[in-house]
Amino acid sequence: MAYDPSQMMITNKLKTPASTLRFLLLSILYVLLIHTANGKVHHHKFVVKSTSFTRLCSSKNILTVNGQFPGPTLKAHRGDTLVVKVYNQANYNITLHWHGARQVRNPWSDGPEYITQCPIKPGNMFKQIIHLTTEEGTIWWHAHNGWARATVHGAVIIYPKRGHSYPFPKPHAEVPIILGEWWKEQVMEIPSVANITGGEPILSNAYTINGQPGYLYPYTFKMIVDYGKTYLLRIINAVMDEELFFAIANHKLTLVGKDGLYLKPIKTDYIMITPGQSMDILLEANQQHHGHYFMAARSYSSAFGAGFDNTTTTALLVYKNSHKHHKKSPILPNLPPYNNTQASTSFTKKFRSLATKTHPINVPKKVDTHLLFTFSVNLLNCTHDKPCTGPFGMRFAASVNNISLVHPDIDFLSAYYYKIPDVFEMDFPKIPKREFNYTAEKLPEYFLSTSFGTKVLVLEYDASVELILQGTNVLASDNHPVHLHGYSFYVVGWGFGNFDPKKDPKNYNLIDPPEETTVGVPKNGWVAIRFKANNPGMWLLHCHIERHASWGMNMVFLVKDGPNSQTQMLPPPKDLPKC
Repeated sequence: MAYDPSQMMITNKLKTPASTLRFLLLSILYVLLIHTANGKVHHHKFVVKSTSFTRLCSSKNILTVNGQFPGPTLKAHRGDTLVVKVYNQANYNITLHWHGARQVRNPWSDGPEYITQCPIKPGNMFKQIIHLTTEEGTIWWHAHNGWARATVHGAVIIYPKRGHSYPFPKPHAEVPIILGEWWKEQVMEIPSVANITGGEPILSNAYTINGQPGYLYPYTFKMIVDYGKTYLLRIINAVMDEELFFAIANHKLTLVGKDGLYLKPIKTDYIMITPGQSMDILLEANQQHHGHYFMAARSYSSAFGAGFDNTTTTALLVYKNSHKHHKKSPILPNLPPYNNTQASTSFTKKFRSLATKTHPINVPKKVDTHLLFTFSVNLLNCTHDKPCTGPFGMRFAASVNNISLVHPDIDFLSAYYYKIPDVFEMDFPKIPKREFNYTAEKLPEYFLSTSFGTKVLVLEYDASVELILQGTNVLASDNHPVHLHGYSFYVVGWGFGNFDPKKDPKNYNLIDPPEETTVGVPKNGWVAIRFKANNPGMWLLHCHIERHASWGMNMVFLVKDGPNSQTQMLPPPKDLPKC
């Protein structure tokens, strides 16, 4: 379905002088928001194009931004604004998402395909505006259509406001560490092939650190350090389908931030980082014997029977001048086994917000909107005579509250704003329509199926929301990294098994719960999050394991406008892409 936003703006929004005046005032406010903000405005040009790269002894073309893999690192201060002109010079549609940026009142630049915008078609340009408000630390940007984000991604570094400092001693230097992966096959063809077969998408051939697979291959990233100095590692998991353990041999790590938000410092031998998450890590270069040390990452894969890339990627931590007296080969760090759920949760359960005067929290104490979402991997019968390559000859699907999201022909947000009928329904269930023992060891086969829907869940502006993210053992349980667009939230509780509404809230942490934008729902467990619905617009919630998302593990919130112009959505930009 093709449509022209500018024409619809005339026919739907400007029928009366009052609506004309309101639109003009909102447009002026939009411009003022950009140009009179306290921070600085940073202008960037992103050119999405096909570029040849050589890895694993062969060359191929991949999608890149400005010819880089990983893409450019953007830097700003809290309160600044990023203006990014995205030129699509590739042969594929593209969208870009600013993962961890709240996009206050501006869902038009959030980026998920067919949720807040139509894709940028080849040969077209879209100017995205990202006003940074409370974000501080490391977030990232990535493509949000198909499997393009496998190579189209990069870091966003947000320093404290000018005149302010870190809540920890200033490091000597900072180093982005982007954990990615590499396929010998063409990445953009992976989802279509998987859709035809109904099975799992093909596995990557290697993980990468800053685009390099590591010491066992001809390409290795090297980080040079000075003895006695402290470095800030800005770690991002850009992998499509796997959570990762990461460590550095003979070095302790200190976690100080996550998802662009600070945490109470945590000393640890390793981290577990899910797809979509970013972490700020302090590293002390304190090895008196100097030398070379491996940093390494490998999979944490908790789903029984699921395929995963079981390789290990490495990079080198090299002390300056150590080559003069160091001849031994570097050693690998001790990483937990790939299926060690205890190691994963023993790390993540330590997260706490700073909750100080300079970095306060505002967790909702009273809740007026209670939600419970189940996350399941499902199976469907094949639609043709031949069996599919999923279990039992069926095809994979996935769901939230047993609904697999189906994208409309135009984006949800434009359909809502321009009042286009019959695009979506506003009856996404607040709780599962059928209750069962979600984490039972054995479940009846009829739980394997799912339904399809193009539905949203409507939230009143400023509602105090408690959302229980409940994992299930339908087909196979897994650790699901769930990301909410447009918001950060407080993780007030978590546990294994089924959430108990009578017992579990008694153990909530309402004093210093971690504030996050992507949280791992533990294998056969649950997470309780709270947030205020004070950012109007359409906002996607989804599992950040790409195969689960592509199978339908997504849902959409519609947050209504507030009572005045300061609490309402901004108008759409003139260059919003058309479907």
